[in-house]
Amino acid sequence: MWLTLCFSLYMSFNCISADSVLRSGTCLLQGRFKLNGMYKDGDFILGGLFHVHFFTVFPDRSFRMEPEQPYCEKFNTEGFQHAQTMAFAIDEINKNANLLPNITLGYHLYDNCVMLGMAFRAAMSLSTGTEEYFYNHNCTGPPPVIGIVGDASSTPSIAISSVLGLFQVPIVSHYATCSCLSDRKKYPSFFRTIPSDAFQVRAMVQILRHFGWTWVGLLYSDDDYGIYAAQLFQQEMQLFGHCVAFSEILPNDHNPRDIQRITGLIQASTARVVVVFALSSYLLPLMDEVVLQNMTGRQWIASEAWATSLEYHTPRFLPFLGGTLGIAIRRGEIQGLYDFLLHLHPSNDPRNNMLRIFWENMFGCSFETGDTKSDGEHLKKVCTGQEDLSNTNTTYTDVSGLRASYNVYKAVYALAHALHDLMQCEEGRGPFSGNKCADIINLKPWQLVHYLQKVNFTTGFGDNVSFDKNGDALAIYDVLNWQPTSDGSITVHKVGVVNEGVATGMVLTLDEDAIYWNFETKKPPRSVCSESCPPGTRRATRKGLPVCCFDCLPCGDGEISNTTDAIECTVCPEYFWSNPDKDQCVPKEVEFLSYEEPLGISLTSASLLGACFCALVMVIFAFHHNTPIVRANNSELSFLLLLSLKLCFLCVLLFIGRPELWTCQLRHAVFGISFVLCVSSILVKTMVVIAVFKSSRPEGKGAMKWFGAIQQRCTVLVLTALQVVICAVWLSTASPTPHKNNQYTRSKIVYECAIGSVAGFSMLLGYIGLLAAISFLLAFLARNLPDNFNEAKFITFSMLIFCAVWIAFVPAYVSSPGKYAVAVEIFAILASSFGLLVAIFAPKCYIILLHPERNTKNAIMGRETQKK
Repeated sequence: MWLTLCFSLYMSFNCISADSVLRSGTCLLQGRFKLNGMYKDGDFILGGLFHVHFFTVFPDRSFRMEPEQPYCEKFNTEGFQHAQTMAFAIDEINKNANLLPNITLGYHLYDNCVMLGMAFRAAMSLSTGTEEYFYNHNCTGPPPVIGIVGDASSTPSIAISSVLGLFQVPIVSHYATCSCLSDRKKYPSFFRTIPSDAFQVRAMVQILRHFGWTWVGLLYSDDDYGIYAAQLFQQEMQLFGHCVAFSEILPNDHNPRDIQRITGLIQASTARVVVVFALSSYLLPLMDEVVLQNMTGRQWIASEAWATSLEYHTPRFLPFLGGTLGIAIRRGEIQGLYDFLLHLHPSNDPRNNMLRIFWENMFGCSFETGDTKSDGEHLKKVCTGQEDLSNTNTTYTDVSGLRASYNVYKAVYALAHALHDLMQCEEGRGPFSGNKCADIINLKPWQLVHYLQKVNFTTGFGDNVSFDKNGDALAIYDVLNWQPTSDGSITVHKVGVVNEGVATGMVLTLDEDAIYWNFETKKPPRSVCSESCPPGTRRATRKGLPVCCFDCLPCGDGEISNTTDAIECTVCPEYFWSNPDKDQCVPKEVEFLSYEEPLGISLTSASLLGACFCALVMVIFAFHHNTPIVRANNSELSFLLLLSLKLCFLCVLLFIGRPELWTCQLRHAVFGISFVLCVSSILVKTMVVIAVFKSSRPEGKGAMKWFGAIQQRCTVLVLTALQVVICAVWLSTASPTPHKNNQYTRSKIVYECAIGSVAGFSMLLGYIGLLAAISFLLAFLARNLPDNFNEAKFITFSMLIFCAVWIAFVPAYVSSPGKYAVAVEIFAILASSFGLLVAIFAPKCYIILLHPERNTKNAIMGRETQKK
């Protein structure tokens, strides 16, 4: 609203002047702003806005008389150097026969006093002119200024561009960096020779990333520059997963309570790095409080607005600001500027009141006799004209690190080259409607904007100057480090470069060995909310805290993270598992019952031992095949039973070792056929025992004709053949195959034989169980036969063991995981085989070997009489 009021007041002067035109035909300026300025006449005038004073003082106002106009205080020699650089550039252009020949440039330069109102008044004066009278009723001819260099601050640039942009007046700022000014729709005629804050913020975040500073504090000024830069900075930090520990506005009223609160917040924070976007004038009260509080141990990151400010380069600030890292616009060199600055004198340019004020402040003298007040100070001596600037040591004559001045230089040359290109236009080949060129006499500001957008030239320092579609310059920054000097003050050293390339993006180059760190370790500080999570862990954000504050949780089984600060753990592929450190996927351990492990060795030994026992019993029976005990038990069936038991023991070897297709197919087939052969032999043996007993009675003398040798062999063969058929059908329809099973345990692959068909496996076991049950039943019924050596008793006991083992096998097999299921099946095979071998053949071998006297027919039949 203040801007609107100011503009309305000024436009009211024009309305009064227009009323004068109607009466007298002459426009009369009804009022004039009080502005410090520099002037030079020329064919075309360039305007300039510079920070020549730091503060604006508004006199007391009353409504009884016209208020006095504000005035400026506290002279800024650096800002004055910027203004003189523009004057130098224009003089240099006027002397250049190749640039704007036969054209003389002039300038109107004003002091904005670092105040929006003063800057806006100066801009209005530049755009409308300050002549006392104006006779041209049609408002034709060139404008008062064809372009403006400035303002140096973002907020005045926004206000000025918003108004002058309506008339397409070209504005080239040398120091306004707010990214909002890149909006071509809002600011169609705004250009700048300094990169926008978007590039500056990226450059600063690159520095933070380089040193691993993820937890930083943020301070910014309460103006457009600070607010927009802070927003961009926070967005850029979030993009890379970094966090802002605190974000505070530096008050423009320098309220002591607010300053103390901010310093307290900095001290309380765990962040060791503080980023500041603010002009130097905003920071002075805060830094004074930092010194007062003796607040050390902080790494300050300076934006380009104060990275080169000399106010802090005193010994007083060294313990606190030494080691500050900052970025600054590219330093340049301007040949001849130093001599130009030294030879300026107020007497040579009476219209230059800014030079007079500078001279009075520099040498403490006055160009008026007596005590006079100039720039807020009482001067008691009169300037003699003999004062020498070469003996002074100020920022005004320091041209060793031209940054803002170099940007001013480029801005002036950009406008000059645009005007030069405009004047080189050939009629009929112009860029405007109908291929027309611009009319020099009636030059329109928007026509110069057209050429300014396409300007492209190289400075004497070797830098290319051009603007992108948003009016922004090429982004390149110097990285600065504040280092101590021998006298205890601070000096600025360049330690790196940040360059924005079209193809490469933002590239940071640092000479870390040249950086001074203001810490006891002389190394970069650590500034993180939580230490990085190593590989094998993942970040878990703490509730209610920024994402940079987290706990490190180990990855779960089967998951890994092979990067630092992983957000999530990655699940390993199907046949892979995480290593103990959880940072790498390794092939899962393949588990099967092998010959090398103790369990496999034990079962193999038991299998071979059982086969040897069977062979031993066969040898004993063969050697004593004519003895009654062997002949009484049907030696042929006994040998067949021993052979089948031996096969049962040996089939265990097919269950041990890495499963292959042929072992998977053979193991159950051999197991099933061997046990059917064994059980069918026992069944026939039982039936023969019963038949022998029946034949010993008169009513059963014909029973043995049904159980002759041929019938016995055929019975065993038929019963075994049925199992062979079952196995053949099973193997041909759904054959068992090797299978990698990861369902038992996720960390291992159980290499097993998939049975293929549950029905086939069930029929195989069921058939064995059926024969065993029939054998047990018949043997149980014949257990009380009157023979002294009753075979049926031993068969009953052996079948009881056999059935008990296999009944217990089913739940044990189902509940055992992996290779232990195979071990349970092997154990069932061995237990049942040993049970049959011991129960049936151990008593016989005992008599044959240890009690041969009982190996007689009478002893076996129970007819032997007791001798006295």
